Amino acid sequence: MEEIAKQENITEAKTFYKSLFIIVAPIAIQNFITAAVNSADVIMLGYVSQTAIAAVSLASRVQFLLTMFFTGLSSGVIMLTAQYWGKKDASSIRTLMGIALRISATAGIIFAAVTFFFSKQIMYIFTNDPNLVENGVIYLRTVSVTYFCLSVSQVYQALLKSLEHVKTVTCITFIALGLNILLNATFIFGLFGAPKLGLFGVALATTISRIIELFISILISKRIKEVKLSLSAIFCKNKLLTKDFLKYSLPAIGNEFVWGAAWATYSVILGHMGEEIVAANSVISTIRDLTSVLFFGMAYGGAILLGKQIGSGDLPLAKRNASRLIKSTTLVGFLSAVILFCLKPVLPLIADLSPLAAHYRDSLLFINCVSSLGAAINTVLICGVFRSGGDARYGFIVDSIVMWCVSVPLGFLAAFVFKLSPVWVYILLYLDELEKMPALIIHYKKGTWLKNITR
Repeated sequence: MEEIAKQENITEAKTFYKSLFIIVAPIAIQNFITAAVNSADVIMLGYVSQTAIAAVSLASRVQFLLTMFFTGLSSGVIMLTAQYWGKKDASSIRTLMGIALRISATAGIIFAAVTFFFSKQIMYIFTNDPNLVENGVIYLRTVSVTYFCLSVSQVYQALLKSLEHVKTVTCITFIALGLNILLNATFIFGLFGAPKLGLFGVALATTISRIIELFISILISKRIKEVKLSLSAIFCKNKLLTKDFLKYSLPAIGNEFVWGAAWATYSVILGHMGEEIVAANSVISTIRDLTSVLFFGMAYGGAILLGKQIGSGDLPLAKRNASRLIKSTTLVGFLSAVILFCLKPVLPLIADLSPLAAHYRDSLLFINCVSSLGAAINTVLICGVFRSGGDARYGFIVDSIVMWCVSVPLGFLAAFVFKLSPVWVYILLYLDELEKMPALIIHYKKGTWLKNITR
């Protein structure tokens, strides 16, 4: 009997890892493409100036905040639709899609208007350097229109992922971001007879590619029955599903927004400590994003897979596979940290930084090697395991306490009261991943996150 049980466990594990690979590989590729485009932006902006790199790095925090809102909203979509997909309930899926689109589009319009009309005031929040503000305003006003495009395309793509059409989303991303790289090069270097537009060219390239991404997302989605929406479906009202969506998505939105706002605040603190630390952080962030695509993909892809199993009613299987997901993601996080460390010789090739900025860059690399391992474990627990069972609330509470009650106050005190060096401030800020890990592991062990939330 023991031999049979062991063989069944091996077969079950193989089935899980195969299914996980099918979902995660396209998500990881999509994330890698996005990170690669950001890397290309930094490299090409290096040909403009170090100031341009720093200014865009700070200005992009606005989009980062909005992206966190969309990520939280998308998590709410995935939490519910993945479980309804396990029940093959297409009608409820389309209703949830309409609810998400109404909320997302409203947020996109508000963000676009505020960013366009108050771009200078926003930049002064992040830095008091007039050169950085001036360059940041040019970038923000140009890309503000893309916020509405993102609000719609991100919801469409989240739903496609939850229905396991992850390859389709990867293709959309590849086309849109590949176009972004081409247009960036065209407007920065004046290719094909185009004028050299510098930083404005980068913003213009982003705007054009986001508009095209929106149209592609809508056109492809019309070919898939569960996603195909009519106006009546978009404005369809269902009190029960609306209540469920708000109940499970609002904590996810709050979690992502709290996390994103804290990271943006980290940038505010660093932005007031000089152009050098901002430029150094921009380069390191670019490399870190490239090396972390796989464990982020495993967390979000695992949530889809576990959610489908929970929705189909097989809770014991979901629990066993959650354990497998955590172990494999932790291993990938460790390998990501090693790869990040090994990329040190590549850093000078990304951007030509001043000697002081280069010194900061090398120090920040080691800090991120440690932080990325903690990020892998925390992300798979919060965004993968907990959310697959509809539990976004706990991650929201932990991130709020650790980041806003510990890291942000420590960062402000270290930077502006005790006047510590930028590197020490950076260390205090990025300890957050290690600080919240024990609470998350304890919550996972309790098993209260495992729930079927479909009606």
